[in-house]
Amino acid sequence: MSRILAVAGALPAHRHDQREITEALTGMIGATGTTAELLRRVHANSGVSQRFLALPLHEYAALPDFTAANDRYLEVAVDLGARAMLDALDQAGLTPHDVDLVVSTTITGIAVPSIDARIAGRIGLREDVVRMPLFGLGCVAGAAGIARAHDYLVGRPGKAAVVLAVELCSLTVQRDDTSRANLVASGLFGDGAAAVVLAGDDHPGGHAGAGPRGNDAAHTGAGPGHTAYLSDHDTRTQPEVLDTRSRLYPDTERAMGWDVGSTGLRIVLDVAIPTLVRTHVRADVDRFLADHGLTRADIGWWVAHPGGPKVLEAMADALQVPREALGVTWRSLDRIGNLSSASVLHVLADTLADHPPTPGSHGVLLAMGPGFCLELVLLRAPGAPESPALSLVAG
Repeated sequence: MSRILAVAGALPAHRHDQREITEALTGMIGATGTTAELLRRVHANSGVSQRFLALPLHEYAALPDFTAANDRYLEVAVDLGARAMLDALDQAGLTPHDVDLVVSTTITGIAVPSIDARIAGRIGLREDVVRMPLFGLGCVAGAAGIARAHDYLVGRPGKAAVVLAVELCSLTVQRDDTSRANLVASGLFGDGAAAVVLAGDDHPGGHAGAGPRGNDAAHTGAGPGHTAYLSDHDTRTQPEVLDTRSRLYPDTERAMGWDVGSTGLRIVLDVAIPTLVRTHVRADVDRFLADHGLTRADIGWWVAHPGGPKVLEAMADALQVPREALGVTWRSLDRIGNLSSASVLHVLADTLADHPPTPGSHGVLLAMGPGFCLELVLLRAPGAPESPALSLVAG
């Protein structure tokens, strides 16, 4: 097994209400008539009230091409990613020198060398640190990053790993594209980063009770630079990772992804995604849990990616849980939007900081993304259960 020691999220300083972004984009893409009406309706129904952007809102119209947008991506992504990593390591009681593996994920910019390599020298990662950059997984990559770090730590139980997700979705919005997919993306996705610190069973931090140093359950809310920390006195906020499961669905390559063109990354977003969720998730979750002698009734807390209102409604239907079982996810969507790979890690941070799981209870972290695919992570809060029956921890 492995253990999650800390989770930290970082957001850009530029916070805007959804209505302000809507009006700016209406002018930026030259939307008029029915297109402008559709954009406003899509934004209003996105479940998002505010977002944090990589750049001041007025600067987006001045970006001349993909090269300029990607240059800004590199600048902001390295800054945000470094901040998230340092915050998470500090809360875990570790330093960059203690990190053995970095799993980094991004889908909203091109970086060669990768973002983690650019961060390494800035924060002082060791020269022999193992790097595992993931590209192309999109929204599922935060969950997949935890899964791949867990796989590494099972084989190397004395090591420590960091999962880093950095996404600047605002830099991918296409100004000449009035397709419904681009309009939906322009109202749903935000910018941000998150980092998770994990340790193997033989690592000093891998044992329950070896809490991180720093502030007592510091949690700054949703303001600029929001970071959610785990408490150094409540070991329930250091869950064990018990197992992971990946699922790739055939003939779904065009459900979600990018079309790469001269102006950058054009969103592919099929309206059938909620149907895919309703069709597949329940059976896949049930099979995964059955391998551990569990059912959905045994799960005390759900950490789901905020794919959007229709996706979250489909997720609740598939899991047969009430809306409030995904309450933390709904509130994350409202407060910061969908951050692609970083989003499920923000939801994990908020869950552990604001609603520490019942000792011994099981949780499931899950996300879906391009492929079309599903990633599942089975978690367990340390300690003996307080009662035979597990209660639902709702946001």
